[in-house]
Amino acid sequence: MMVLDNIGMTFNRGTPDENRALDGVSLRVNQGDFVTVIGSNGAGKTTLYNAIAGTITPTEGKITIRDTDVTKTPEYRRARYIGRIFQNPLLGTAGKMSLEDNMVICHRKGYKGLKISLNNKLREYFRSRLRELDMGLENRLKDNVEQFSGGQRQALTLLMAVLSEPDILLLDEHTAALDPRNAEIVMNLSRAFAERYGLTVMMITHNMQHAIEYGNRLLMMDSGRILLDIDAREKSKLTIDGIVQRFRDIKKKDLQSDQMLLHV
Repeated sequence: MMVLDNIGMTFNRGTPDENRALDGVSLRVNQGDFVTVIGSNGAGKTTLYNAIAGTITPTEGKITIRDTDVTKTPEYRRARYIGRIFQNPLLGTAGKMSLEDNMVICHRKGYKGLKISLNNKLREYFRSRLRELDMGLENRLKDNVEQFSGGQRQALTLLMAVLSEPDILLLDEHTAALDPRNAEIVMNLSRAFAERYGLTVMMITHNMQHAIEYGNRLLMMDSGRILLDIDAREKSKLTIDGIVQRFRDIKKKDLQSDQMLLHV
């Protein structure tokens, strides 16, 4: 599905503020992988996502998605096949628009500007998909999305991303701003959608337990590099203490407990 070949990203090169944010990152993500990504603040996780999404162009290396070189493809074009959900639940939906109008936007993918008229058949399709959230939103198609809670909006954003049929779905700490109950709901939906629709997912999280419990693969980043790449078999035996010890063994130092172990 996606290959990163020796990706480097240096900000402010040649200045006193030079920052090597990514340092020779190579990674192969297979169709259907659910990869959890952990690492302390400044490890390079968000920079990696920005490079994949096209928000930034890496200074070195090559990014290939479905055998196509997209290294210099602009973000707006990559948005057709890369979905991204951010920490802020308000970013993925248009609050001043109705729920049904929000869903039309994601449903239009692939229609290349053709107008899609809302009709009873399409509304019933939206209702059937919204029932998957089990939040009662199928009965609120006419309500503006700004009336919904943060958990409802993030769950809706996730559903809309799935409906757009992305090649890769990037989850960027997408439950960090939610209360524990809604975070659990959105996490369970993330796993259910990934399994049901065979999605290829990468998920950044600071919740170490989520990193262990979800997905078939775990990456740990540090100083712009992939420090660990743990497959499903090894991951099934992992504990939080085990991850911490692996980090200590490799880096000869402790994790930043206030950043890495805040959520367990």
